Amino acid sequence: MPGMPDAPRLYRTLKRALPPMVNPYLHIRVEGLEHIPEREPAILASNHLSFIDSIVLPLNVPRPVYFLGKADYWDSWRTRWFFQGTGVVPVNRGGGSQAEASLTTGVQILQSGELLGIYPEGTRSPDGRLYRGKTGPARLALEAGVPIIPCAVLGTDQALPTGAYRPRRLPVTVRYGEPLDLSRYRERRTDPFVLRSATDELMYEIMLLSGQEYVDEYASRVKSGAVDLAAELNQDQDVEVTSDAPRADDRGEDRGRGERAAS
Repeated sequence: MPGMPDAPRLYRTLKRALPPMVNPYLHIRVEGLEHIPEREPAILASNHLSFIDSIVLPLNVPRPVYFLGKADYWDSWRTRWFFQGTGVVPVNRGGGSQAEASLTTGVQILQSGELLGIYPEGTRSPDGRLYRGKTGPARLALEAGVPIIPCAVLGTDQALPTGAYRPRRLPVTVRYGEPLDLSRYRERRTDPFVLRSATDELMYEIMLLSGQEYVDEYASRVKSGAVDLAAELNQDQDVEVTSDAPRADDRGEDRGRGERAAS
């Protein structure tokens, strides 16, 4: 397997042991694996429904896939040994200098010729819908000069819902789309408008692959309660009713005009 000898030992062990068990257990169906480059670096950008996405997404890819993980996982030996051994690279997820350090780490992984897995939504979907993507993956792709492969996992939220500890034997599908070439944006890769345009293009492709309903809000804001989607929906419906339906006093006026005209 290209690049596999350089992967961490635990990663190589799991790569041999897991597919024969996990593929039949979850009835995993893989589509578009031919879009994964054999040797060149690329970003695998996927929707995010469940903890096991990070297992099923790279499971059948014949190369190591590295992920950027929260540095908090390295605070405890119970999680540090696992994430370090499975190719997760620690980053701090704050803003400012921490965000720049994360970008630098991701670019280094890509420039070394590896595959980098990332979730543009930044967190798991709270309700199974696809949420607004963050611009980090697009910026990584433009800085490193690599394509983004849009990906979709389907069924993992049913196989292992949030809060569950043991996956159920329910079918899972993994789709790898055609690589997105964002090189036309590279000369303007620091322009926020360009990064948003490239990210929206990526999220559209993920939406087509996953079939999810798209929500133009950040999932993290919905989870934190900063955005109440139900309240926004009700407000939108109220506005629509108010703007389209005639008011009772309007109907009364119209009726009065008709009666006067008839007389």
